[in-house]
Amino acid sequence: MTASYPDEGVPGKVLTDRRVIVVEATTADAFRAVANLGGDNGWYAWNWLWKLRAWLDSLFGGVGMRRSGSRRAPLAIGDEVDFWRVEALVPNQLIRLRAEMSVPGDAWLEFDISSDGVRSTVRQTATFIPHGLFGRLYWFSVFPFHQLVFRGLLRGIARAALRDRRAS
Repeated sequence: MTASYPDEGVPGKVLTDRRVIVVEATTADAFRAVANLGGDNGWYAWNWLWKLRAWLDSLFGGVGMRRSGSRRAPLAIGDEVDFWRVEALVPNQLIRLRAEMSVPGDAWLEFDISSDGVRSTVRQTATFIPHGLFGRLYWFSVFPFHQLVFRGLLRGIARAALRDRRAS
């Protein structure tokens, strides 16, 4: 399943940051690692930056960091995950989160999981549709932080998937 966003076909309107990692785990283990993001589990890397972003968001009237706690029920469409909301979910294949934080545009964070029968590939895509010049400036100003945070997040997902594989 691929993402479909407004203005997707308009050049320069949709900005993306794509990353991929291959992990020696099942798609179920990789999916579970993604589904457990946020709340008491945090974001696997650079949690203080995620909290700083949430604090800044709350200063500007955004939702800040809603604590998702530790989920007992499986993740479902419409669930809150800190300052994100689950917009799309296909078990063991896809989770798409829509940002509810204050940003000058529309933002998503998507995880697409596939397998070759032995290993799983996790594709992480941050998508941003900027609103005007300020939106574009925002994207490029946070891009260096994305390099740290998203790289660490994907590595953390891989570690968690391996942990789940060993535990089962």
